[in-house]
Amino acid sequence: MNTGTATHATTTGARTPATTADIVTAHTLLNCLIREVSAPEHQLTVDDDHLLLRLPRRGILLRSPLRRVSLIGAHRFQGPVQRLDNDTWVTVGWKELAGHIQDELELRTGVGNEEFLSQVTESRETIRAALEERAGASPHPDPYVASEQSLVFGHRFHPTPKSRTGDPDDWLVYGPETGARFRLRYLAVRRHLVCEEGDLREMDALRPASDPGFAVLPVHPWQYRLLQGHDRLREAVAVGDVVDIGVSGPALVPTASVRTLYHPDSDTFLKFSLNVRLTNCVRRHACYELSGAVALNRLLQPVFAELAGRFPGCALLAEPGYRTLETAGDTALLEGLGVIVRSGLRHHLRPGVTPLLAAAVADEYPTSAAHVSHLLARGDGDVLTWWDAYLRLLLPPVLAAYFEHGVVLEPHLQNVVVGVHPDGTPAQMLFRDLEGTKLLAEHHRHALGELPRDVRDPLTYDPERGWNRVAYCLLVNHAAEVLSALADLEPTLEPALWGLVRDHLDAYARTAAQPPRLRALLSGVPLPAKANLLLRWARQADRHATYVPLPSPLGADFPREVIR
Repeated sequence: MNTGTATHATTTGARTPATTADIVTAHTLLNCLIREVSAPEHQLTVDDDHLLLRLPRRGILLRSPLRRVSLIGAHRFQGPVQRLDNDTWVTVGWKELAGHIQDELELRTGVGNEEFLSQVTESRETIRAALEERAGASPHPDPYVASEQSLVFGHRFHPTPKSRTGDPDDWLVYGPETGARFRLRYLAVRRHLVCEEGDLREMDALRPASDPGFAVLPVHPWQYRLLQGHDRLREAVAVGDVVDIGVSGPALVPTASVRTLYHPDSDTFLKFSLNVRLTNCVRRHACYELSGAVALNRLLQPVFAELAGRFPGCALLAEPGYRTLETAGDTALLEGLGVIVRSGLRHHLRPGVTPLLAAAVADEYPTSAAHVSHLLARGDGDVLTWWDAYLRLLLPPVLAAYFEHGVVLEPHLQNVVVGVHPDGTPAQMLFRDLEGTKLLAEHHRHALGELPRDVRDPLTYDPERGWNRVAYCLLVNHAAEVLSALADLEPTLEPALWGLVRDHLDAYARTAAQPPRLRALLSGVPLPAKANLLLRWARQADRHATYVPLPSPLGADFPREVIR
């Protein structure tokens, strides 16, 4: 097995936290620039083991040395980004590169974004601070928790993957990257002010109520700090309708999403609101998301029962209920204090199977034992056999959910937990997070008609929007990134790895009467890639995301070599 990835990881780890943060930030910005601007405008080429790209509106030529080229343009870089200055290549730091991108996008779109540079700076600073905090620390002893807390660098096709509002002192104690572990704040809320739906027994077991006239509402301690001065909350506390019980109960650990916390002993997840911008959005539950989670959970149970029967090993983590505080229709508190219960992993796991976050398995910069290089080292190291098993578990249930059940799953790397056997081979795929899960209206017209309009409308996608979301999350964000990690180990296998993706898509298509969208995919139509850079530039929420086309290696006649 090629040890290029291990060598790269070691080299990255040998740098100072600041230097590593600088290089990774620059390479991440380069990824976004290539995917969303330079490649669609045919402004790049590969020459002498360097990628060259041009910013046409600024007249700037950039280059970066390549560690490995990619069939879909998701290249791996090494060393600094450079700019041609007269006849000399000069190094470009992350901040200068971000400035060039800002200027290019302003000229391209005709609008400015004064937040852009500060958000890139926030992201870089988060990476640096997390690396310093992790230095010399031991990972969590639970392999699953360690995988959730290993994503130091974040999404490599997002311009601000670790952007967080606030000073590092505000979030270091709550960040998964630092191995955080903390107890919750609890409020006792008089029953007439409680807004809740569904089954909340798992949450109540963490901190049972001592007075039947009150319900216990757990609050993320970071969110409590942000909301404790709210007038309505202070009034409710003053009259005794809300009692601050304080910080108590068992400690929980933050998962990769930051706002979802996990209690390993009871195997329970709690998804909180946080009035903090993480990457792209302020992570606060909208009113419709609270009721929508419970409605979706009910609708999807029979769907996944059928899928699990056909595709053993797949499961959906349930979100059976939510609770929040409602004071005279105050939306800020209703949304800000909302907490959704998510059931755990153990109910679904087979004996001997270890759950690991898919994003940690695929991480370009391995920081945990969950990385695919470590999983392969446990067994015989056969990359193609391992990948075949992975695809067999991942692809069919997501495709069947869309084409046969009208369910748009969002199986990106952070929404899938992979179960592995002791020898590291894939055994199960557990899907989670109903926030991004949607329904196709024509498949669920009756069930949707029974929901209030403000809940129903955000739960639905039209078929094209739904397919773009599925194809992006499943094939570009997830499969292509795990494939890239495998190709880092054996670069010559990349064509064969894509060939297996095509084989599994074709096998499903033959069992499903050849859906036109899959036939188009197998004919080589471009893959849709979410335009995170353009979305952040426009300062829009994720629901307004557009897609840019990527060259697809899935067509039968696709040239199995790097496009230059």
